[in-house]
Amino acid sequence: MLLLLLNACSSPGQEVGMPAVQDSTVGPLTPRRDVSEAPQRGRVLDRNDSVLVATRPVYLLTLPVRPPLDSFKLSRVLGWRDSTLWRRIEGALPYEGARPKGGVKLLLTNAEAEKILARKKDWPMLTLEQRTMRTYTTSTGATVLGYAADQAQPFLRLAQRYRRGRFYRLRNGGVETYYNGLLNGRRGVQHPWLDTLGQQHGTWAADTAFQQGQDLHLSIDAKLQAYAESLLAGRKGYLVALNPRTGEVLCAVSAPTFAPSTLTAPDRAGTRRKLMENEDMPLLNRPATLANPPGSVFKLVNAAVALQLGAIRPSTGFRCDQSLINCVHRHPVPRNLTVALQYSCNPYFYQVMRNLIERVPDSLVADTTAARHANLAAWQRYAKSFGLDTLLGVDLPREQAGFLPTPAYYDRARRTRYWKYRSIYSLSVGQGEINLTGLQMANMMAIIANRGWYYTPHFVRSVGNGGPLPRFLEKHHTLIDSANLEALVPGMVAVMQRGGTAATSSLADVGITVAGKTGTVQNDEGDDHATFVGFAPADDPKIAVAVYLENAGFGATAAAPCAALVIEKYLRGSIAPKRKRSELRMKYRGYRYEREHR
Repeated sequence: MLLLLLNACSSPGQEVGMPAVQDSTVGPLTPRRDVSEAPQRGRVLDRNDSVLVATRPVYLLTLPVRPPLDSFKLSRVLGWRDSTLWRRIEGALPYEGARPKGGVKLLLTNAEAEKILARKKDWPMLTLEQRTMRTYTTSTGATVLGYAADQAQPFLRLAQRYRRGRFYRLRNGGVETYYNGLLNGRRGVQHPWLDTLGQQHGTWAADTAFQQGQDLHLSIDAKLQAYAESLLAGRKGYLVALNPRTGEVLCAVSAPTFAPSTLTAPDRAGTRRKLMENEDMPLLNRPATLANPPGSVFKLVNAAVALQLGAIRPSTGFRCDQSLINCVHRHPVPRNLTVALQYSCNPYFYQVMRNLIERVPDSLVADTTAARHANLAAWQRYAKSFGLDTLLGVDLPREQAGFLPTPAYYDRARRTRYWKYRSIYSLSVGQGEINLTGLQMANMMAIIANRGWYYTPHFVRSVGNGGPLPRFLEKHHTLIDSANLEALVPGMVAVMQRGGTAATSSLADVGITVAGKTGTVQNDEGDDHATFVGFAPADDPKIAVAVYLENAGFGATAAAPCAALVIEKYLRGSIAPKRKRSELRMKYRGYRYEREHR
């Protein structure tokens, strides 16, 4: 409600540049600018309406630098272990050994604050104050939730100063920054002319309507997010899961993880500095802002384009000729596309891409250089229709576009127009110059699951009482016919069956048929990276997943089990006993990592 401050005095409240106006019946009129109370910032909730972020009163306890406190006694009052107090103090200090002016400030829960208030006479040197600030009820989803910029100024200043701004790009405001205007709402303003009796006689400017801050209802499932983070806690990489029918992101993990309150809490200065200096770059939002070579999972796109352009048919077979490119799997002869996908035969897809690049259309029979350029341009155009090499338009800041090479790129890189297929063959196995983000990889799976269409991936399913932003309701189509995408599915299902590269991650025992593809990305600077993409159930997809684990080795042994567990958790709500050991092994790795980096 607008609060009208009616004041009969004319001169004290008169606006500069807005002189009083004389009315013959009521005397002089005085302009007033009357403002409503500030709107409250909206909340952020998950898809099940659990509140994740809200503006609430909090208590801030100030510990004096001198005299020294009886830490053991204070810990007993607060119900903490003695080590907890010192760990909290260490996290609050901007650097080791710092002696901040005014003492060390620690955030307390309401219950902890009540304990201090009840014993205030025993602790006269402690100061307890109440503030209103943005609070997080979850310790997960930091890169999705983000922060309100006005409460993250200490972190943003640190990011600007750190190594002369080298890692300034690591800041990521998440949905809190992207939807800041809608969350904040709008302060209402009235501009009335008032007479000496305080009566209104029209307005001297257009009024501004008051608008309360809007709640954001995320598509994220907070429980699934927490579960996925527990699986990746000891690793570097990402896991993205979305609903292929709607484009709603169900969970998006960027590992290493950290608590979202770290970037805004007044007592986490030391922890923020450690995050900034961590060589694993936990502040980087990997699914949205880090583009990597996808590895063998990109064979799906290459096969779809080759089918569309007539370079192969589903029944096309090739010999596993390892003189062309190494194949790490011992497997039967790939007599068709399904078998080639099942065993991820590198020589097969080398020859698929060679057929695609070196085929000579009738009009270019005499010029194979022009044919290669035309064919690579066609490949790039059809692959780009999967939402690659472009910004998808997700509702997170700093999204990256990835990259697909063009003929012009190779002309510059090779310094000649006469490059051969042999110099670009790494494209056939998803390496070389190809780079995709995690959101693009998951969306690629949604396209295949839907047989050719997708909605832009998004994290907010409704704003206030409405729906998502209008652009997230627009259906997009690829340039690939549905029949050619359908031809990929038998091979993807075979990947998860006996003999397939991810057979050990099959969910057939619980009645779930997964369509997937493993990948291993060669890394010249260390261990290879593991990738996996898939969707389930194969005949009625409800979830599409992309996993990328840095320096984890084979996709079949590292990435595929993570994806399978997340799929089973989402579709069934629990994990079958058969996979409990795998689940515990991954969680233990994360537990050990957190103990070592605590």
